[in-house]
Amino acid sequence: MLKVGLGVMVLVCLGVLLPACGGSEIGEACETRGAQNECVDGAICDLDGTDAADPVCLKLCTEQADCAADEDCNGVSGSSLKACTAKTK
Repeated sequence: MLKVGLGVMVLVCLGVLLPACGGSEIGEACETRGAQNECVDGAICDLDGTDAADPVCLKLCTEQADCAADEDCNGVSGSSLKACTAKTK
């Protein structure tokens, strides 16, 4: 009986903890601008352009060539890093 209870507890804990391990994907919502720990590796949390209201995970960049044609490599609020953000129209 103890083995069954322990096994169930481990499965419940894994089910709760594993989904939170990876962080949000690029383009998905996050909370803290400048935070990397809320996003997948290679991404950071910030606003996607000047018209954005809510922060999302953005691809990190070091130069313009790292971003798509419709994006700019801009500084991220609350950090010394840069991310690909939507070009303003």
